Amino acid sequence: MLDPRKLRLLRDLSRRGTIAAVADALTFTPSAVSQQLSALEREAGVALLERTGRTVALTPAGVLLVEHAHTVLEQLERASAALAAISGGPAGPLRIGTFPTAARVLLPVALAELPPALEPMVFEIDPADVSAALRAGELDVALVHEYDFVPPVTDASVDTEPLFTETMYLTSRSAIADARDDPWITNKPGTLCHAMAIRACQAAGFEPRVRHHIDDFDTILAFAAAGHGVALVPRLAALSPPPDVRLAPLPLARRTLAAFRKGYGGHPAITAAVAAFHAAISRLAL
Repeated sequence: MLDPRKLRLLRDLSRRGTIAAVADALTFTPSAVSQQLSALEREAGVALLERTGRTVALTPAGVLLVEHAHTVLEQLERASAALAAISGGPAGPLRIGTFPTAARVLLPVALAELPPALEPMVFEIDPADVSAALRAGELDVALVHEYDFVPPVTDASVDTEPLFTETMYLTSRSAIADARDDPWITNKPGTLCHAMAIRACQAAGFEPRVRHHIDDFDTILAFAAAGHGVALVPRLAALSPPPDVRLAPLPLARRTLAAFRKGYGGHPAITAAVAAFHAAISRLAL
């Protein structure tokens, strides 16, 4: 019998590429991950990994097993959700991942909509890191976003449900092309927000001259109001802008979604969380 926990490690290895990366994401030691994968090979009765020095690659059998692992792990999540559904209403800890603007505007209202037996715990996390946190069981549900110009990264182990779409705004100028010669304020490299700003400028025909890297949109707006650069900000971050900043709506959008492990959407806690998100969105008229 194949151990589902070891199947998860193999699946993560197929995505992350190295045992060290898997170990780092799961806070294991590389030797512990390697031992678990070796044990999985013994259970499977075939070689799943090809080891060359410090690198490993999946064998054809390993690739095949990863394909089946997606289905097996999804069905286990469905079974867990079904058992929870017949054992009573949603109760216990609910670990919610979120990006900062949703944490500030949406979640205070959404948490009040949750059933009282749920114990929400909120963790700020960049949307780019959510899939790994869900797969590792560190989060139960998360708010993530997608931008125009940044193709969404699909993950076979994660399901999403659309929540709302918001307009993007440009500070100080009427069009992105007009800000060609201005200093720019963006989020730090490696984030979706940074990628969106860079690609939006590239689509307008130029590479932005980034002077400031700031993750907090309130601070970005304060810098823009003081004349220290231009920036792109979503509507959720611009509900109460500084009086000295001018905002121009653009034909660009940010989409917010709820993300959870595939097969887990029927769990009462996840159903309650998504319902609470929708209720908060309605109350806030987002």
